[in-house]
Amino acid sequence: MKSQAVALFALVFAAVGFAHDHHHEDQIPLNYVKYPYQAVYPGDNEVTADSIFSGITTFAKLPWVQCLGKDRDTTFDIAFIGAPFDTGTSYRPGARFGPAGIRAGSRRLTLYGGYNVPLEVNPFHSGLKIVDCGDIPVTPYDNKFAIQQIEGGHKELLHRPAFSPLGNDALTGKPLVPISVDGKNHPRVVTLGGDHTIVLPLLRSIHSAYGPISVIHFDSHLDTWKPSVFGGAPSDQAAINHGTYFYWASQEGLIRNGSSIHGAIRTTLSGPADYANDDASGFRRIEAREIDTIGTDGIIKRIRETVGDRPVYLSIDIDSIDPAFAPATGTPETGGWSTRELRTIIRGLDGLHIVSADIVEVAPAYDTNAELTTMAAADVLFEVISVMAKTPLGKVAN
Repeated sequence: MKSQAVALFALVFAAVGFAHDHHHEDQIPLNYVKYPYQAVYPGDNEVTADSIFSGITTFAKLPWVQCLGKDRDTTFDIAFIGAPFDTGTSYRPGARFGPAGIRAGSRRLTLYGGYNVPLEVNPFHSGLKIVDCGDIPVTPYDNKFAIQQIEGGHKELLHRPAFSPLGNDALTGKPLVPISVDGKNHPRVVTLGGDHTIVLPLLRSIHSAYGPISVIHFDSHLDTWKPSVFGGAPSDQAAINHGTYFYWASQEGLIRNGSSIHGAIRTTLSGPADYANDDASGFRRIEAREIDTIGTDGIIKRIRETVGDRPVYLSIDIDSIDPAFAPATGTPETGGWSTRELRTIIRGLDGLHIVSADIVEVAPAYDTNAELTTMAAADVLFEVISVMAKTPLGKVAN
């Protein structure tokens, strides 16, 4: 018995010594799963309706990759990343929980397989590598530093090589070349907000790869207000918020003036000068009420005429949807579009070169128990990645 105890002690001692000889990150806890959950999506005529309510919650049950951590060398074609920031909002706080809420609302996206009938594509079976990178670490104590964190996190993902090559043009068969100004094939990054302030650092990141970018902006508010009007700019940092970020983006030359457009606008104003300032910031406008006169087809036509075939950034405030359909937002405005109408309009962007996108201002604390807003946000992003999956970010060389 004594000899057995000695042997056991020696074994434990050896194990402890072995552990001390290795770096901390190499130690693996008992029952630790080294590789993250790999989503398996059903294909055509395969079994669907699996237990999508089980497992950790990533967007649409995508593989979780620690893109800003130990998996910083992993490549992808589309990455979801959270930006849990809401200290630039003017009314209801809570969008810092938006990324978690949107992921929860996305659980049933692939319940029946993920095939998008109107767009005739399953983005999850399109050959692209799509991952969920978790969230950018964002401080709630220092807005200036938080904005730097968001820009740095987004830029680190954006400047990673895309997993898939561009391939050849479907019509001519000729090789495609990147549409970026730096000549590289960049992946797309879909950001889960967060209040709308996050778009300023995101556009700074986009500018590093694409230069001045055309913007499609769905929102009930202009978000181009002069800081002296919106909030009064009591300090340099207070002047950057979710109502002024496009003003600053225009001042910094991040936006391609004349080829950017708002949709679903229906806010009150300080006066007509706000529209003059919006014009100077480089935007055209589609009022929410115009859907009653020109319909979704007319709205799609006007967006496409404005943007043309240029690279475009898509920013979606959940308050573009009427609060009857999406109540959980920071600054709700009645008279908005329905979820169905917004999804129809986004599908109408099929063929545009959407280089990256975001959805913002989802504040789950104000949602119903039925998760209406978070489901709407997830479904809108499903349309966005379906459009992305159909159009590579390339062009035929001249």
